Amino acid sequence: MKVDFEYGTGMMSAELPDHLTDVFIPGITVSDPACISRNHLVKRTRESILHPVGMPALSQLAGRGSSVTIIIPDIIIGGCHPTSHRKLALKLILEELYKAGVEKKDILLIFSNGLHPKTSKKEMQQILGDEIFHEFYGSHQIISHDCEDYEHMVDLGCTEHGDRVLMNKYVYDSDVAVMIGHTLGIPYGGYTGGYKHCATGITHWRSIAAHRIPDEMLGRGAAPAMEKSSMSTKFDEIGMHMEKCMGKKFFCCDAVLDSIYRQIEINSGYAKEMQPVSWHTADRRMYVHWAEKKYDVMVFGMPQDFYYGDGMGTNPIQMMQALSAQIILHKSVISDNCVIICSSICNGYFHDQRWPYLREIYEMFQHDYVNILPDMEKYEEYFATNEEHIRKYRFAGAFHPFHGFSMMSCGHIAEMNASAIYIVGAQEPGIARGMGLKTRATFEEALEDAMKKYVGRKPNILALPLAFKREAVRLCMKEAGRD
Repeated sequence: MKVDFEYGTGMMSAELPDHLTDVFIPGITVSDPACISRNHLVKRTRESILHPVGMPALSQLAGRGSSVTIIIPDIIIGGCHPTSHRKLALKLILEELYKAGVEKKDILLIFSNGLHPKTSKKEMQQILGDEIFHEFYGSHQIISHDCEDYEHMVDLGCTEHGDRVLMNKYVYDSDVAVMIGHTLGIPYGGYTGGYKHCATGITHWRSIAAHRIPDEMLGRGAAPAMEKSSMSTKFDEIGMHMEKCMGKKFFCCDAVLDSIYRQIEINSGYAKEMQPVSWHTADRRMYVHWAEKKYDVMVFGMPQDFYYGDGMGTNPIQMMQALSAQIILHKSVISDNCVIICSSICNGYFHDQRWPYLREIYEMFQHDYVNILPDMEKYEEYFATNEEHIRKYRFAGAFHPFHGFSMMSCGHIAEMNASAIYIVGAQEPGIARGMGLKTRATFEEALEDAMKKYVGRKPNILALPLAFKREAVRLCMKEAGRD
């Protein structure tokens, strides 16, 4: 069969054996749970906001003179379409605040970019829509979180387990803190939204280091990682510690989204009580019991621009993270000696403006007795405190330098769980080989080599077109219970 896979800004075709290959596309091969119809989105979102789980409504929390911070996810996930959850929820939350007597001047919109690049003016307008953008931008009431702006950070000490917690001071000082989020599965375990939102979006790299170091990323259960992983437990602990120190609960409004960012369900309220409700619905979309056999070969393709932005599908550090994500997601249905075959243009484009430190990390990985990706951990403090990298994060649209180390750790999961990884179509194949990957010109050549050396002449092949263009699921065995 002929299957097209993403490659750079286009596609690359593969001829795969019909009798050995199964194809899976999220939301198409197996349908997502039904989404809320467009005609009912406003009503359902408003009902959720007016009837929060586990805490009072906004009309009881806020009034004239109340200061309010509204925390909004950056552009990485969630979509910017007219009916996106962020657009609808923010508009309705503002309506409720105004009805309660809150004045516009007392509201601050904060993008929870965490270690991601600050949200640009163009992205702000895309996410918020023209009306709300123009209402707040001119009066400087839209900002991005800056974890290196210590004048506007507050140190909350440590959780009971000793994890450092620093958070955004605007949020800490406000009378009401609202978080608008999405309930989407993350490869390392758990879901976005809820406490994950504040634990990564409005905190500091030292807080994020509590759950993004090799011991956590590669610990027991790293692949497959489930919704109650060690990492998700730390999200909860950090978020609850913030609430304890602030003396108030976050008012959350989260939407469970489908594979193309449509709302399946909307839940609002106290994260501790609201999260399980959201997760129950998200589980029905995320865990797809479909496979009837274990697969020996996974085949997919990387575009140049996805998830973290332009260059992710060519930058070798980000490529490793993306490869690992597919293993974590589908570990339940792949064999122990599984081989990955992935197309990537791999053309030497590191996007040095967005990731100004990754080229140096890649070069260091080639030297200094570094054999596996976690060996780079010794340079964590060196990069994370580099003043020039920090300056670029604060003022030049770059990722924070610590972000790269969580990617390095995750990348090792691919090394741990695959017999071989082939990159197909690399324009600079030495870059892929520098990460321990094999290179071939075509899918067919890679499959032939894998059959000779690793998986035999009749492997079970799992083809995953659009793997990075639609929101992922976790494939499970058809007859199994929760894997």
